[in-house]
Formats: sequence, structure tokens, C-alpha cells
Amino acid sequence: MTATKSRVVVATRKSALALAQSRAFIARLAARHPHITFEELLVMTTGDVVQDRALSEIGGKGLFVKEIEEALLDGRADLAIHSLKDVPPQLLPSLSIDCIPEREDPRDVLVTRSGQPLAELPPGSRVGTGSLRRRVQLLAHRPDLEVVAIRGNVDTRLRKCETGEVDAVLLARAGLNRLGLGARATESLAPEVMLPAVGQGALGIEQRADDREISALLAPLSHSETKILVSAERGVMLAINGNCTTPVAAFGLRQGDLLRLRAFLAEPDGSRPRSAETTVPFPADADAAVEIGQRLGAELR
Repeated sequence: MTATKSRVVVATRKSALALAQSRAFIARLAARHPHITFEELLVMTTGDVVQDRALSEIGGKGLFVKEIEEALLDGRADLAIHSLKDVPPQLLPSLSIDCIPEREDPRDVLVTRSGQPLAELPPGSRVGTGSLRRRVQLLAHRPDLEVVAIRGNVDTRLRKCETGEVDAVLLARAGLNRLGLGARATESLAPEVMLPAVGQGALGIEQRADDREISALLAPLSHSETKILVSAERGVMLAINGNCTTPVAAFGLRQGDLLRLRAFLAEPDGSRPRSAETTVPFPADADAAVEIGQRLGAELR
């Protein structure tokens, strides 16, 4: 296909993490397409503006993508770069996420002020997180800890730990790595302790579904194994109609020729936590992976 675009506008949130991951991806695109000028469109989302309430109170994770999707729909942007864990599993029919680059480390990490790992935190230690998923799983593992609801970007949450507002914070390893802050992690938490969020560590590159030229630009940067794994995870979310008011987690892992998919679900108040998993032949494509995830999600639902 002969490229005709000389300028591509990329929509992203304004946070330091969003900019870091967006600029790293744009640099890869620009290296492949030196004839194209890539421009950023910085979008302030509702999720960024409202910082004094939990996401579950203001409408869930879709609030980090709504305004960005509007920029795609009205033509101000040609593509958008999201943290895939922020993207609801059901997209508008006119939009698509076909390009999913290779995933960063999907695990959660604990950052503690004392340097103590989770097992050594004293009873009553205050652990900060704004995630229901993290809260429920942490208390299942260490019911003697106190979970404190905090919001804000990575720097804000680290600072609340440093200043003693909390004794520890839970964060995504991928975000710390992308910001060059990986060394700040006290401990990476195994999925057996803290199952990651759906799509955690992966980017989703969203576009208008009918824009074939953008599809052609993006296709070489999609990572087929990552796409299959996160599609299975998103299938779980789709089956349970999950959002930020639902403590839900799913994690797919390739083991040779097999896909191991684990999922976790609880009620919005944290009650009735339950887990399920399946190991099946590694699916051939993302559509097959979504169906596997939906079957597992239906078990939990």
C-alpha cells in the first residue's frame, strides 16, 4: 500500500506515564516511517480531572478514554495510545484496537517506605491503592493490613509513601519501568498473590476502524502473542461485564503450546471472592482467545 499521509496526529493523556509510553511508541513508528510527521494531541480526560473520588464512584475506567475516543471520532486524531487496562472491553463499532505492541512486565509491585516486603510489613501498616482489585486481593492475603484509598499519578502515589501518609503503595511494574523508576519497587508480587488487571502492561493503539492507511502503518508493530494473551483476558472482562466498580483480574500466560488463563472476581463490596483457571491449546488468533476468556468469565459470573 502506498502511504499518502504526511502527518499523523496521536492522541494521548497528559500524565507523565501516558506521555512516556506514547513517545516511546511514536519513536518506533517514526523510525519506520521517516516521511511522516507525528504530532501529539494532549487530551485531559474526566478520569484525570476528578482526582478526589474513587473511579468506582465516577463511572469507572472508561473515563480515561472517553475524551480521547471523541478526538478520533471527530477527526482531530488519527490514532490514540492507551494503557489497555484502562480500555473497556466493548469498543464503539466505528473504532478498533488491532495493534497491541509487545507487553511490558504485567505484575503489580509493592513499594514500601521501610524497604520491607509484603510478608514482613507489620500488622496495621497502611497500604495505599485506588484499585478495588488490589484492595480485595491484598486483604485476602494480609487481612491485618489497612488499605487506604489514594488516587493520582505514579509520582503522587510514591510521594504519599515517602512522606508517611501511607506505609506502602501498590503500583503496576510496567508503569514504573516506563518512567525509568523500576528500581523504586520493593517487591514484585507473584500472580498467585496479586493477579494483574486485565491487559496490565500492554498498550492498545486505537484507530477509526475504516482507516486502512493507519492500519497498515500500525500492523508491523503489533505483537501476535501479546495480542492473543490480552484478548483472552479481555474476554473474561467481557463475559462478566466488568468495569472499575468490579474487583476483577485476569492473566494469560503462554506455556509452550498451551495458554494458561487465570481469573479472579469478587462483588463490588469485596465479598464472595472466587477464582478460576483454564489451560488450553494456545489459540490461533485473538478472536479464538476472546472466546476462551468468555467461557472462563462465565464460570466466575
